[in-house]
Amino acid sequence: MEDNRERMGGQEENMAAWLLGIKNLKILPYHLPSLVKQPMVIGHECAGVIEEVGSEVTSLAVGDRVALEPGKSCRQCSLCKDGRYNLCPGMKFFGSPPTNGCLANQVVHPASLCYKLPENVSLEEGAMCEPLSVGVHACRRASVGPETNVLIIGSGPIGLVTMLAAYAFGAPRVVVADVDKQRLHKAQGLGASSIIQVSPNIEVCHDQYNHKTMSTALKASRSGGKVCLIGLAGSEMTVPLTAVSAKEVDIIGIFRYRNTWPLCIDFLRTGKINVEPLITHRFGFSQKDIEEAFETSSHGGSAIKVMFNL
Repeated sequence: MEDNRERMGGQEENMAAWLLGIKNLKILPYHLPSLVKQPMVIGHECAGVIEEVGSEVTSLAVGDRVALEPGKSCRQCSLCKDGRYNLCPGMKFFGSPPTNGCLANQVVHPASLCYKLPENVSLEEGAMCEPLSVGVHACRRASVGPETNVLIIGSGPIGLVTMLAAYAFGAPRVVVADVDKQRLHKAQGLGASSIIQVSPNIEVCHDQYNHKTMSTALKASRSGGKVCLIGLAGSEMTVPLTAVSAKEVDIIGIFRYRNTWPLCIDFLRTGKINVEPLITHRFGFSQKDIEEAFETSSHGGSAIKVMFNL
């Protein structure tokens, strides 16, 4: 990968921090979204050690261990000025075309998006701040607290970190539903109050499945409750809006996160959240390791988070 420092200058360079600890990867073709038009560097969950800082950076120093928030907003649009920078139309996000991701030898990133890690928080845990931030943002948007009972439909990585976040926000009971017995077993091991295995014999296409999941969530919600749609599903859904209106259920969209890293790091520092059980596989950076890691991740099953380490 081309050294990004050669293309930066002035104020932007002065506010940048360079991280060391990630190598170039050559990965065999996988099923990629249609918006990927050319080879690119992937990855958006990372932490590392600072190798160099810009001349105006005072908050960080060489050798600091930091977790990176991967999205760089424009800071100029109305959404950014309103504090909702995660919705910035000019967002440059690691691994989201055409912006290269963080699986590279060096990453240049604004110092304001590099968060120092306490001594008792590892780099692996720091990298987990990214998926954990999705759950934290969802819990904030839904106002999860000590009187909130939570149902999570889907026990993949984001479902699991959302469960951990809900408990950290004070939820007394979290129920997790899924079709995958292995994932439900993981959720139970992480503290789910109850688990529900849904029949896997649902012969529907992906969009219909999303529709059924959303409809189930809306029907399961109590009157006056909230339903969060976390992640991107089909472009269109048919949902029972009349029943939703009669129950005054709020439908809340969740897109990435904002202002979550300090809280995530504090949850990890205090032990209120433990993300280590989610890191199920670890690999080095040889070509063989890389290919094996992506094969492991693509098969799902027991793989939750697959971590690359030097």
